[in-house]
Amino acid sequence: MITNKKFIATITALLLSGLLLFGSNNIDNKNFDIAKNLDIYYSLFRELNTFYVDEIDANKLIKESIDEMLKSLDPYTTYIPESEIEDFRFMTTGEYGGIGALISKHGENIVVSEPYEGFPAQKAGLMAGDIFLEISGNSTENLNTEDVSNLLRGSAGSTVQIKVERFNHDSPLEFNVVRERISIDPIVYYGIVSNKIGYIRMTNFTRDCSEKVKKALLELKEEHGAESLILDLRGNPGGLLMESVNLSNLFIEKDQEVVSTRGKVSQWDQTYKTTGNPVDTEIPLVVLVNRGSASASEIVAGTMQDLDRGVVIGQRTFGKGLVQTTRDLSYNAKLKVTTAKYYIPSGRCIQALDYSHRNEDGSVGNIPDSLISEFSTLNGRKVYDGGGIIPDIDVDGRSISNLSINLIQQFKIFNFATKFRIENESIPSPLEFEISDEIYNSFIDYVEGTEFEYTSETQKLLMELKELADEEKYLELAESQFEALENSLQLDLDRDLKLFREEISQLLKSELVSRYYYQKGTTKAMLHEDDVILQAIEILNDTEKYQTILLPSN
Repeated sequence: MITNKKFIATITALLLSGLLLFGSNNIDNKNFDIAKNLDIYYSLFRELNTFYVDEIDANKLIKESIDEMLKSLDPYTTYIPESEIEDFRFMTTGEYGGIGALISKHGENIVVSEPYEGFPAQKAGLMAGDIFLEISGNSTENLNTEDVSNLLRGSAGSTVQIKVERFNHDSPLEFNVVRERISIDPIVYYGIVSNKIGYIRMTNFTRDCSEKVKKALLELKEEHGAESLILDLRGNPGGLLMESVNLSNLFIEKDQEVVSTRGKVSQWDQTYKTTGNPVDTEIPLVVLVNRGSASASEIVAGTMQDLDRGVVIGQRTFGKGLVQTTRDLSYNAKLKVTTAKYYIPSGRCIQALDYSHRNEDGSVGNIPDSLISEFSTLNGRKVYDGGGIIPDIDVDGRSISNLSINLIQQFKIFNFATKFRIENESIPSPLEFEISDEIYNSFIDYVEGTEFEYTSETQKLLMELKELADEEKYLELAESQFEALENSLQLDLDRDLKLFREEISQLLKSELVSRYYYQKGTTKAMLHEDDVILQAIEILNDTEKYQTILLPSN
């Protein structure tokens, strides 16, 4: 940690060297503006440090000012201080030193939400639902998930002492967990889903992921007789650009352009072509995407669409067509800076051009027609830019009731699964397990026996209408009608839990299977309850329909 005086001295030296450089070259107005504003920034910080009533944390203040400055550019140009380098490395390599578990905050507690199968946390005996009390003697009280995550991480081979509270145990449990170099497999699951249709679910574009997909594809073809393939990129945020090229190369010929990048520094502009021999250029292919599919996922889906190599099914993708380059800064910090946009074979850029029209999760929202241009695929089909990849077949994500949303947000499904796992040593295999009447009635009893509050979407809208009527002085005139509506819309928890049993059972099944069979088992269990996968299977089972989709419309 550098002191304020050292920090200011460093800033001064940088500014002076910059000013001298600018002056020696008799620079233009643009460089003068840079020098002037850096000088203003330094003098402002100097005055704050000298006269502000409280002591200033230089690192925190500068970090916040940098973050706000970069926020005005685009969402992906970011400053990475030395303290966050491990997180950045994990995003690009899928590796970190730790115990191998997802953690989350439930109320005031930090809990294990899922231990990864085969990694230290699971091997040591930690279970989903365990509440962290202490980590290597440090209390977790008042800590957030980032704080706890930092305590759990460390060099491979070192030991971390973990004390947890577990449901139905009178006293805390203690575990000595030996950290490992955690490498998360980008392929969650692969197998045959129906009638010689292979399926691969991929969650990240980390180093060598294309080789892992190649291995899975060959196994599906050679050992299981797969004659068509579903590549599931839903929720895949992307990663390494070159891996998207290598993955595309599995399905298209050598020396085919996949993506090109263009930016301010023309010397950095590049065209990326496939360099190896493909695995199979004929196998019918469906690529699944949704609003969480971004960056490298969009390159693969867009390339398959532009070259008419496969059918894209799902929802419009996130809309991230920007290339980031990592630049080294002083004191082991880094700048991840957007240096170019990328363009897929049809010539379109999938970057959302208007940042003001975004969904809550940052994905593409409504795009003004003025920002949309038309392009053509290899076969002459019309495709469009402006933001994200628009699927050939749009399948809306399944919406769920307000009741289900509240059951998730108030951790009722999660906590019931924790209780169930402690009380039941095993369940049938992922493909055999179902939510029986006995299990569902037990869940109803559990929810009704706890504090649980929810409102329906209809009730929310009625309350808003009532407030508006009050503001406009109509409430008194319609008071009896509002009262009648409120009475008729009174919630009945027992009734609603039965009314929405089908969707709640799916959520319960997914959570319960994960407690026994982890991510792979959950994916396997939900395959035949997934509308998008069922649509993909239908298309691949109908050769004529599949081929028709890839032909230009009249």
